Amino acid sequence: MKLQQLRYIWEVNRQGLNVSEAAHALFTSQPGVSKQIRALEDELGVQIFERRGKQLVAVTPAGKQILEASGQVLNRVKGIKALADDLRDEGKGALSIATTHTQCRYVLPQVIQRFRSRYPNVSLHMHQGTPLQIAKAAADGTADFAIATEALELFSELTMLPCYRWNRAVIVPKGHPLASVKRLSIKRLSEYPLVTYNFGFTGRSKLDDAFEREGYKADVVFTAADADVIKTYVRLELGVGIVARMAIEKGVDDDLVAIDASHLFEPSVTKIAFRHGTHLRGYMAGFIEMFAPHIDARTLQQRLMDESKADLEASYSEVALPDL
Repeated sequence: MKLQQLRYIWEVNRQGLNVSEAAHALFTSQPGVSKQIRALEDELGVQIFERRGKQLVAVTPAGKQILEASGQVLNRVKGIKALADDLRDEGKGALSIATTHTQCRYVLPQVIQRFRSRYPNVSLHMHQGTPLQIAKAAADGTADFAIATEALELFSELTMLPCYRWNRAVIVPKGHPLASVKRLSIKRLSEYPLVTYNFGFTGRSKLDDAFEREGYKADVVFTAADADVIKTYVRLELGVGIVARMAIEKGVDDDLVAIDASHLFEPSVTKIAFRHGTHLRGYMAGFIEMFAPHIDARTLQQRLMDESKADLEASYSEVALPDL
């Protein structure tokens, strides 16, 4: 068994069983990848992939277990390399972050500014996507960190640390009937068309839960992944907007009336996630501490080595989180 063979099966699975795409990502030939996968299956005596002719069509039950173990091995190898890089030059490297538009646009700029000031020799790569895409990127190693509110819990290989709590605001143009309401209700909101996030984005599930709990149906007429897009269509009077409160900017959104909705919806928690067992280089732990100051970067790496994923997550779940 060769480490390269584990990389091949891992990448083929990551590329949706497309051997050609996997070969391209690995800078090698398609026949070479196929040959090494066959050789690994022959050595192990089990079939990792189901085939239809020469095409891979599914992962076998045994293959799923082998892939999971392979991911752990490859992550350990990556950790050894990261440790060596730290020992050689702890302030130089690259950091890849997968996150949503809301985090990237409204929360991260000040953190990134501080990070660049402290670690000028670290290049940053930001990837935006849906929460599911973001979580998958961290789970398969495409990104070092995933920052999101939804979907992270779908990947058991991710360690998730809570960073902050946040809630929503209702936004309307000046002069709108809701602008003068002192305390909004779900019943009152249900009387208007709504403009808000796509399902699966930015705590959208909390909104749907609140309407269902009160026995009303949200009349969502327009959805988007981007709070700026939602605000644009509120200005066009397409409907009443519901966005993350952090997305309301003083001096930019003064033409809109923002109404507190924290009493209507349960708060959401944004988390940062990474593959369990990851060796956090100095600047990686430093980024986490800047983004979530209640997490001590000096002890985090040791805790990752000493504590199980469940124990570590449980201990942080008891910490009082800041509100945004």
